[in-house]
Amino acid sequence: MAFTPKYNLIEELKWRGLFHQDMPGTEELLSKELVSGYIGFDPTADSLHIGNMVPIILLVHLQRAGHKPYALVGGATGMVGDPSGKKSERTLLDIESINHNLSCQKKQLEKFLDFDCGENSAEVVNNYDWFKDYNFLDFIREVGKHISINYMMAKDSVKNRLEEGMSFTEFSYQLVQGYDFFHLWKERNVKLQMGGSDQWGNIVTGTELIRRKGEGKGFALTAPLLTKSDGSKFGKSEGGNVWLDAEKTSPYEFYQYWINTSDEDAERLIKIFTLYSKDEINQLIAEHTGVEYQKKLQKELAKYITTWVHGEEGFNTAFEATQILFGKGTSDSIKKLSDKDFLSVFSGVNQSEYEQVEGVNIVDLLANTGFIESKSQAKRELKGNAISVNGDKVKEEYVITDSDLINGKYVLLQKGKKNKFIVVKK
Repeated sequence: MAFTPKYNLIEELKWRGLFHQDMPGTEELLSKELVSGYIGFDPTADSLHIGNMVPIILLVHLQRAGHKPYALVGGATGMVGDPSGKKSERTLLDIESINHNLSCQKKQLEKFLDFDCGENSAEVVNNYDWFKDYNFLDFIREVGKHISINYMMAKDSVKNRLEEGMSFTEFSYQLVQGYDFFHLWKERNVKLQMGGSDQWGNIVTGTELIRRKGEGKGFALTAPLLTKSDGSKFGKSEGGNVWLDAEKTSPYEFYQYWINTSDEDAERLIKIFTLYSKDEINQLIAEHTGVEYQKKLQKELAKYITTWVHGEEGFNTAFEATQILFGKGTSDSIKKLSDKDFLSVFSGVNQSEYEQVEGVNIVDLLANTGFIESKSQAKRELKGNAISVNGDKVKEEYVITDSDLINGKYVLLQKGKKNKFIVVKK
């Protein structure tokens, strides 16, 4: 039965800004047969981050077009370390740490790819499975002889490190990654490797091995490396990586990263990080133009990607926390915040520790913590209906109880709309 792709993958990637280059013949291959393609993921952490989202989305589009995606988790290559884009050699992980990281990453990949949809179901493979019994002498005899030192030295990932120095371990990385492609081509009929543009050198080493050792043909496709419009690195916040793991980056912090993108970036990123059609995106851009202050694009982008990564519940939590940030939260929504989100929402707000908060009258709490200058001033503010506890207005006779403690230790005091203060129970 003849294969017909659901859409032209190359054209789709181009208008979305996800195409950098491909090997001649790649588009023709994708148009005439069901192609198995793969991307490798580095197991240096127990979570993927939004810098990994572009390769994940490349696999998503490959599958949506009707092809078969493989996610290769680098149990073996993670023990070597990819020198591409690195100024120094990384600390090598032990096998137990790598296996833990791989297990966590696989669960995250299952949110994006369909592993049960027939012949183009996604699969996860671990290159440790075919390297663990491959001894060094056999590898350099059977694989190393096909790639010259001159060929390997010409790669940017090597040339850029020659002055600082590079160990043989890292120098051999491109050969190890190249063999991954050869192995998948030979054993699973995988004809395409994809990745970021910085991976082009490693990818074409694989196509060379397929040509020289296997007398076959492999294909390559890369996406551009993302940067922000100001030139800074995409995927980084002040706190470092923006992780897909809710324990490392809460849904609120994740949502805030996307909400705070510039208008220029939002117009670009909504094409990359959503699956909306071209018409739908053009409509969103048109609605955003002229009323940019309303952040319609950013809100739609943040909602889409947060829901994709953290589910409806994660998005709702993030949205409620954002409402609190802008003074629209209730005491119930404030009390639902985790420690991390509470401190994130109210970062920069002055704090004071207090020995025993429960049973303290509001007048004493306001004055003794230093939020209000004196008890007489506190009483005037209370009579003027200016004081809130956790978002709810209170009167002079109000006494703090256990139920006022957020996560058992915080009380949020507020005077008017803007003046906030956090009391922390010792």
